[in-house]
Amino acid sequence: MMATMLAGCRGTGEMRYLDLREKPPMVQVTDIEPVKIAIEPFEDRRADKSRVGTRTHLWGGTTQFDVLGDRPAGAITHRLADRLRTRGWRDRVWNVRVAPAGSATDADIVISGQVQDFSTTVKSRVFSTVIDTTSRFTIQARNLADRSTTIRTIEGGRSRTVFWFNEDDVREQLAATLKDGLDRLISDTTIESKALRPARRLLQE
Repeated sequence: MMATMLAGCRGTGEMRYLDLREKPPMVQVTDIEPVKIAIEPFEDRRADKSRVGTRTHLWGGTTQFDVLGDRPAGAITHRLADRLRTRGWRDRVWNVRVAPAGSATDADIVISGQVQDFSTTVKSRVFSTVIDTTSRFTIQARNLADRSTTIRTIEGGRSRTVFWFNEDDVREQLAATLKDGLDRLISDTTIESKALRPARRLLQE
């Protein structure tokens, strides 16, 4: 019995894949705002592109984590698009598509981004496991109407301690950290005259 428990507390170095996709809610097409927004695939500027995180096991060894089906920058690009299509600025639905870089010539706003950090560190201890997640990405919006540019850098993180560890804990916390970042982006910006601007409260600070 004890030998089995100890074996379960050791890591083998295997890679485990986390599904960060979410099924977007249904929306009414007639409610879409008349502003064309294109999102270009984000650039992956992370120092370590081979994984999003590592779990250090109590009795030695590690388990690696990465994003299922897409690189983290791609996953973040599509999560942002899905969010804006369903509940973007002012909780409205926006006309958003993901397009290759330089191809969205008819868009009012072209959003691009760089992912500097999107990671998790998991450390197992006696009777608990600590899960830390961090994110940092820079968003740039080019506005066709007046040729202006709005840039926002969004940073965040979460920490949680669990008694019984499950890989879903890591997935849920990474997904929540990403949602925090998207919420912050929408809170810090607004759409005015078919252009993405810093929120008025930021201009007054």
